[in-house]
Amino acid sequence: MACAGCSVKSKDGTPVGCRSNGSCSTGGCNRLNTYDWLSTMDIQDVESYNIIEVTFKNGSRKGYYVNQMQNRTSTGDMVVVESSAGYDVGRISLSGDLVRLQLKKRRLKEDDLMHRVLRRANERDLEKLDEARGLEYPTMVRARAIARTLDLDMKIGDVEFQGDRRKATFYYIADGRVDFRELIRHFAKEFRVKIEMRQIGARQESARIGGIGSCGRELCCSTWLTDFKSVSTAAARYQNLAINQAKLSGQCGRLKCCLNYELDTYMEALEKFPDNADRLKTEAGIAVLVKTDIFKGIMYYAYEKDGMRGKHHPLSLARVHEIKELNGKGQFPTDLVDLQSLIDSDSEPELDFDDDVTGVIELPPEEKKRRRRNRGRGRNQNQRGDGGNRSNRNQSGKGKGSPSGRAKDAARNEAKPKPNPQNRTPKDGNKRGATNAPKGRNPRKGGGGRGNRTPGNKK
Repeated sequence: MACAGCSVKSKDGTPVGCRSNGSCSTGGCNRLNTYDWLSTMDIQDVESYNIIEVTFKNGSRKGYYVNQMQNRTSTGDMVVVESSAGYDVGRISLSGDLVRLQLKKRRLKEDDLMHRVLRRANERDLEKLDEARGLEYPTMVRARAIARTLDLDMKIGDVEFQGDRRKATFYYIADGRVDFRELIRHFAKEFRVKIEMRQIGARQESARIGGIGSCGRELCCSTWLTDFKSVSTAAARYQNLAINQAKLSGQCGRLKCCLNYELDTYMEALEKFPDNADRLKTEAGIAVLVKTDIFKGIMYYAYEKDGMRGKHHPLSLARVHEIKELNGKGQFPTDLVDLQSLIDSDSEPELDFDDDVTGVIELPPEEKKRRRRNRGRGRNQNQRGDGGNRSNRNQSGKGKGSPSGRAKDAARNEAKPKPNPQNRTPKDGNKRGATNAPKGRNPRKGGGGRGNRTPGNKK
């Protein structure tokens, strides 16, 4: 694809973006290219074809010319060709027998080609072409201003000067026919060249200007797409796309051409789906079709009651065909989902121990997590104490959360003396309650404070 630097030309007329001097084998310096693979092979053509394909303005326009000096030019050379008024300068993009196939594709006859290749372009021709390309953008801006002053309902999208700067082609888009006779007089007086007005569509304008699409790549119309087919909203409906004009429209304002790329695949897949299957009747009620997964072959139905839809039930195509046949006979199944299929799905799968490499039976993931969580909860309950002797709690095996444990904790807390915050000592490494213990109690023999510790238990 064309790089951003291809539009910037050096003094000799070669592109400076990819440093390939306009003759890269992949044709990345032009748009709408055809890869000339014959020119890269060391094969001499015995019967050379005397018609070549020439591109102008980085591939925005192509033409076919009779080449009478086959041995002097090759693919990638800049040549001077004849035109209706004067001459033009372009680049050879295709030569040899591949041009014969392109003429057949475009339905052109060799006898209808009148213009010839004059010579290879010299430095003076390339300088004049570079000057002509530099005048195109200011000319387009001025032409739009003149058209606005004349109140013409048209938009000038691009301007292309001929290589000899004698002729300028103005490409415009309009909803209908435009009387631009007065506009041509103003253009001829302002630009002093021969004027040609050419009306194009919105897609052709987008192809000439180029840009980046929503997919992140260059526009298809400016890189490889040559024929523009009509795109309708039915293509989006068949592909289950939301009818959103902002998302379905391209930079040209029309529906995206890529909507037609996968349409045939969707149409082929839709042939397997039943017709008139929007509503299914069962004993539980009437089910309405909500959505369809075309490639997976699944149709989602939901029961509709009082204008509200319930749970979505995925049904296979075989099940939908079965219910349709029963409804056609006047019979109604019990439910959308077959009961036998539910029984088969609820049955536990049999474990195959022959394929087990490790020789260890592993539990299912959910059961393994549940058992690990219970084991961790019991460990935490055994480690938590109630302020007294922890060894007694470990021996009893009752956690803090049991009813008997909560009753004992409440009785023990009532027997504890409430600590006085004024008698607290700073945290200097002394034991809590050693100096401020109540009278008549030996702090080393326990008594109900937090600092009392039994032998073998650490703080």
